[in-house]
Order: sequence, then structure tokens, then C-alpha cells
Amino acid sequence: MATYEPQDKFKAVWLILFMLGLGTLLPWNFFITATMYFTNRLADPGDESTERNVLQAKFNNVMTLCAMIPLLIFTCLTSVLHHRLSQKIRIMGSLVAIFVVFLVTAILVKVSIAPMPFFVITMIKIVINNAFGAVLQGSVFGMAGLFPAAYTVPIMSGQGLAGTFAAFSMICAIASGSSLSDIAFGYFITVCVVISLIILSYAILPRLEFYQHYHQKVLKCSPQDEEHKMDLLIKGDQQGTSTSGVAQKGSSIFSIFKKIWLMALSVCFAFAITIGIFPAVTVDVKSTIADGGAWETYFIPVSCFLLFNICDWSGRSLTAVYMWPGKDSRLLPALLLGRVIFVPLFMLCNVQPRYNLPVIFANDAWFIIFMILFAFSNGYLASLCMCYGPKKVPASEAETAGAIMAFFLSLGLSLGAAFSFLFRGVI
Repeated sequence: MATYEPQDKFKAVWLILFMLGLGTLLPWNFFITATMYFTNRLADPGDESTERNVLQAKFNNVMTLCAMIPLLIFTCLTSVLHHRLSQKIRIMGSLVAIFVVFLVTAILVKVSIAPMPFFVITMIKIVINNAFGAVLQGSVFGMAGLFPAAYTVPIMSGQGLAGTFAAFSMICAIASGSSLSDIAFGYFITVCVVISLIILSYAILPRLEFYQHYHQKVLKCSPQDEEHKMDLLIKGDQQGTSTSGVAQKGSSIFSIFKKIWLMALSVCFAFAITIGIFPAVTVDVKSTIADGGAWETYFIPVSCFLLFNICDWSGRSLTAVYMWPGKDSRLLPALLLGRVIFVPLFMLCNVQPRYNLPVIFANDAWFIIFMILFAFSNGYLASLCMCYGPKKVPASEAETAGAIMAFFLSLGLSLGAAFSFLFRGVI
């Protein structure tokens, strides 16, 4: 007798997973694309000089560090939390916390605060946002394991478009011609609206027949722990009665790491270089076009944030149809190692202020070319590593391999945040 398989009517579950994927990275992208507003708020009261103070100079570096350290810590902690807290509490709680962070951020746009307290409050908000963002990301990918394998695609699609959406929103806000405070207020309220829609979408999800069918299948397989079998991103040492737990008894994490260490270190290096440069260094590049007018206003929002996210997403998308080099090729880590060339290339662009290095690539075209290659190579090569890691081990070890890859990705982000201080300081 054939087993009944319900249809995903109107692609409702697919769209909800897309929205949840968008929600995992959209808040952070809105923070990093609003650096112009934050640095403006950190200016010394009554100071008319164009010289940046200490808080303004260190803002991008400290912001990146305050974002990536919680991401790394809570990525690890989620493996414990998913045993102790239900999926609904983790996902809904994270979304509500992120909503509150951006609601407070929008309110503070209209409140006068001295630079130092504003700096501290902003960093606390970034820590909270990325801590809950890590829990949300791990939980959403875990939930995706309920469904057929194709249902991880909408999450990746949502994540890939988050940065582009944030950059495009900032460009639209600037184009409105409003004051900087009004632009920032509308910008952060936009996040609140999107997060509200995501919360509503997730509330609808359990009511859908397609979701209920696959949710019940998992409960029947493992009533003690419904998520042991569906956590695709975060898998620590599992206990209980799941099949992956049985497999892990014969395969230690270290033995699996020995099979994928090259891919793990490669993806770590990829994001260490990327976050070390973007946005801490790239956001300070100035256009060299005299009397640039509108171009000068849109230079960083378009050439830095929008261009990076479009090219990064293009690189990620290409891996769906074309994967080269192969998983056993030493050319892949070699290409990733070669990306270190972008560090001096961006340093020698017109980054301002600068005290040590000369400007070699002054023309705006150089910066745009470097950004295209930098972003596309990050999206394509890092995605290859994430795809190949679990394929280098038997199927019974693939989940653990994916967890190891996710950890090293987060480690790369954190290392990049630390390197950003060095890269910016050298300039």
C-alpha cells in the first residue's frame, strides 16, 4: 500500500523557509550597511572638523568583533540548547529578541545620547542580535531536516538575498533625500516589519498539512528527541536513540575531522580573509572622482555593500549548476590561499584616513574590479568547501562532518573580526 505524501500547496512551506533563511542574516546585514549613520552619531558634539575621533575610527572593527564572537559561541551552544529547548521556543524566541533589538535601535534614532554611551549600547545590541541569530540559524537548518533535501535550498536562498536586500534598502533610503536620522529610522523600522512578517509566517507553519506530515514522521522515528535526526547545521556529540547517534559510537569527531581537515581549514581561511577586509577596510574607501556629487554619496552603498552581496550570491548560486575543482583537488585550497592577495590590494586603494601606506589603486574602477573578484570568489569557493566537506565521509558521518564545517566557518568569521583590527591599523 502506497504511503500518502501530501503536496506543499502554493509552495507555502518553501516560502516560509525562505523567509526564515532571510531572517537569519538580514538583521546583521542591516547593521553593517548602516555604518554611515552609526559613525555620524559618534561624532564629538560641536566638532566641525572632518577628522574622525577614536570611537568613529574603531567602530567597524569593534562591531565586527562583537558580532562574530557571539556567533561562534552560540553556534556551539545551540548543540546543547536544541536538546533542552523546543524548536518553537528557540525560533520564536530568537525572532522576538531580534525584533526588540531593532525596535530599540529605531527608537534611539530619535533620542540624543552622548557618543560613548551610544557606542556601548550599539555594541551590546550587536552582541544580542548575533547571539540570537546563531540560535535561529542552527534551529532553522535543523528544522529543514524534517523535509525532503530540496527544502534546504530556500533557506540558503533567503540567506543569500539578505545582504542584497539590506544594501538595496539603504540605497532607496538615501535616494529619498530625507535627513540622515529619518533615513536611519525608516531603515530600522523596515527590519521590524520584515521580522514581524517572518514571525507571522512561522506561526502559520505548524498548521500546514505538509509540515504536519513530515513532523509526525520524525516523532514516530524518535519520540524522545524529535530533532536528533533533523539538525543539519549543528550536531555535537549526540546521545539517545537516533541512528546518527549509533553511527557516532564508532566514529569519533576527531576521526571524522581527519578526513575533512583540508576543507574545514579552507572554509575557515576563506571567511577569515573576507571578514578581515569586509566591511572594516572596504567601508572606508573614498571615491577619487572630483566633485562626485551623487556618485560620492552612493559610492560605498553601491560599490561596496550592494556589489559585494550580489557577487557573493552569484558565486553561491553557481555551485548549484557547476562545481569545479573537484572535492579531492588540491587546487581548491590553493585558490582560497591565493585570495590573500586581496588584503594588500584593498589596503592600497583609497582607504581614508591612512597614515602608513601609499595609495596605489586610486581610481574607483580598481576598487570595483577588486570587489567583484573578491566577493564572487568568496561565494563560490567557500560554498564548494561547505558542499564537499560532508561528501568526503560516509553517509553515516555526514551530519557530524557538516557540524565540523559549520564550526570552522564560524571560527573563520571570528578570526576575520580579529584580523580586521590588524588590517585597518596597518593602513
